[in-house]
Amino acid sequence: MHYRQLGRTAWKVSDISFGAWAIGGAWGSVSDDESLAALRKAIDCGVNFIDTADVYGDGRSERLIARLKNSEKKEILVATKAGRRLPRQTVEGYSRENLTMWVEDSLRNLSTDCLDLLQLHCPPTALYDRPEVFGMLDDLVQAGKIRYYGVSVEKIDEALKAIEYPNVQTVQIIFNCFRQRPAEKFFARARSKEKQVGILARVPLASGLLTGKFRRDSTFAKDDHRNFNRHGEAFDMGETFSGVDYNVGLDAIEEMRALVPAGVSMSQFALRWILMFGAVTCAIPGGKRPTQVADNCAASDLPPLSDTAMAGVKRIYDEKIRAAVQNRW
Repeated sequence: MHYRQLGRTAWKVSDISFGAWAIGGAWGSVSDDESLAALRKAIDCGVNFIDTADVYGDGRSERLIARLKNSEKKEILVATKAGRRLPRQTVEGYSRENLTMWVEDSLRNLSTDCLDLLQLHCPPTALYDRPEVFGMLDDLVQAGKIRYYGVSVEKIDEALKAIEYPNVQTVQIIFNCFRQRPAEKFFARARSKEKQVGILARVPLASGLLTGKFRRDSTFAKDDHRNFNRHGEAFDMGETFSGVDYNVGLDAIEEMRALVPAGVSMSQFALRWILMFGAVTCAIPGGKRPTQVADNCAASDLPPLSDTAMAGVKRIYDEKIRAAVQNRW
């Protein structure tokens, strides 16, 4: 496992980390025992950074991570998120009272007295024009409730606005073979000497599409967002399959297989592609089973992808994907 500096913080985090949405909910059924086994496998593989949120299973994901931390002697950094518990997303919902309540709930769930990293969880775009919200986060840092804060965003414009606030340490953004625009429009600014912002690449496997394991007749459980949110019925469409039409994504994957080196899984190839971008601090794939986690973590130790492979992924994106997603997010 390799490690990269997380923005201006003092932390170096595993470049393949662990996204804990799937062990909380909205990805079909998963047992707590199997979730803990997946988390422990991640730590065994060298992962030292876990991303979660208060809404993942209404605290279930956070509580499982607390159980993991209590059983491990290694330092494990935990990023959580707040804001999606609002019944309707409004800027007014991000009040001092609500922010404090959400933080206190996460502190209890994670059995800690200070959150390592708190991220606003895809708030409304208009929030980025409200400096008082970021002032409230500064106050929570001063109060010792959180060490650092950042944002999770849907759109690049939101990311660019967020990093104009001097104490935003990280941006979590969808970036993968099917969502390449951040590398064109955001990474240089985030990585600049002036900003030095950490970037967490979320949805790195496009909700599993980029594992190469799905077929046209694959089915998903009723409580799996890949069944109920393909067109944005429950939350932003970009969160499911990265906003790419399922069958179009399958066609792109079939063409991409020819670029994958021998002995490398499709998932590993997709994750190694993300790590080719130096602005990215880490990718945060999920995993409900230890075997999935081990396969993902192995991507960290792969050699760099060839120029031919990188050019091939770009060509497939340009020809099959770009028109549908490039200017939407």
